[in-house]
Formats: sequence, C-alpha cells, structure tokens
Amino acid sequence: MGLNILGLDSEKTKDLASDLNSLLANFQTYYQNLRGIHWNIKGKQFFELHVKFEELYTDANVKVDEIAERVLTLGETPLHTFVDYSEVAKVPVGKNVSGDEKAVELIVNSLSVLLKIERDILDKSGNAGDEGTNSMMSDFITEQEKTIWMMKAWLGETTV
Repeated sequence: MGLNILGLDSEKTKDLASDLNSLLANFQTYYQNLRGIHWNIKGKQFFELHVKFEELYTDANVKVDEIAERVLTLGETPLHTFVDYSEVAKVPVGKNVSGDEKAVELIVNSLSVLLKIERDILDKSGNAGDEGTNSMMSDFITEQEKTIWMMKAWLGETTV
C-alpha cells in the first residue's frame, strides 16, 4: 500500500477523486438547474422563490468550487467541461421549468441524487481515513437533508 503526501492510500485516494468528479458533474448540473429556475420562475410565489433559488445557486456555486479544490488536493484534475458533466451527471436536467411546484420538485429530486452520491463518498472516505473528504460530505449531507425537509414542507409533503 503506497501512501501519498497526505498520508492516504494512493489507490483509494484516486478512487475518491473519481467519485468527487462525479459529484462535481452532478453539482454543476444542479447549479445550472437552479440558475434556470431562478431566471424562469413565474406565478404568485415569484418573489419568495426567486430569492430562495438565488440563495441555493450561490451555495451550490461555493460547493462546486470546494469539490473541485478537493479533487486537486487529492492530486487529480477536476472535470471542467460541459461535455464531461453531461456524460457523468445523473441529476435530472430541468429545461424550461417555470412553475413553482415543478421547480421545487426538481430541487428535491436533484438533492436526492446528490445525497446518494455523497453518502457513498462518505462511506469510502471513512474507510480510506480521508477526514477532509469525509468532513466535507458530512457537512453537505446535513445541509441538503434540511433543504429537502424545507422544500417538502413547502410542497405540503413529509420527508419520509
């Protein structure tokens, strides 16, 4: 087992960086969805949702940067083209979404996909002793679970 400069198993680190690149591609799609619904939202909830969607895309933009920098910290190159993102991402693409409920459902569905990827990375980073990645995933998961709860409450649904 070869250790890298961070004291982590080189092979496990390479695998984690690949998983983080997948997360990055999915976050970029989520970010673009948020921009689209921010721009295109219509209806009586416009003012409330327009501001909320801006808050969410600003947060997603920060997370995109954090994920890419983590990939670099682990010694790999982050994905950085839309071609790469579209080939890898599993987050649903929201094209021409302007209705309030459809927009919020898109967020919930997107976050659900992100959470599955993050939980997988959380498990793998724990097994690799990669506290940096593990901590990042834990923080993301906590925030996104709360966002799902809030969005589901807005829809008049429960999270279970």
